[in-house]
Amino acid sequence: MFLVHIPADGNVATIGNGVMIALRAKDSDQVAAIHRKALELGGTDEGRPGERGSQGFYAAFFRDLDGNKINAHCML
Repeated sequence: MFLVHIPADGNVATIGNGVMIALRAKDSDQVAAIHRKALELGGTDEGRPGERGSQGFYAAFFRDLDGNKINAHCML
């Protein structure tokens, strides 16, 4: 799936603002493992693993060394 969105903060789309890579994980344990490994490798935390909203969406967010925002997610 490929989605294009307007940045939520209303600013111009740039690296990490309005651009995000999303990785589907098999379960919440894999979401946590991906997030943990990203931080071990020098990424920065943008949102610890947890449920987002009320639709069973479970995700973690981080930035890579170039500033790209990435999430790992699954449906519970």
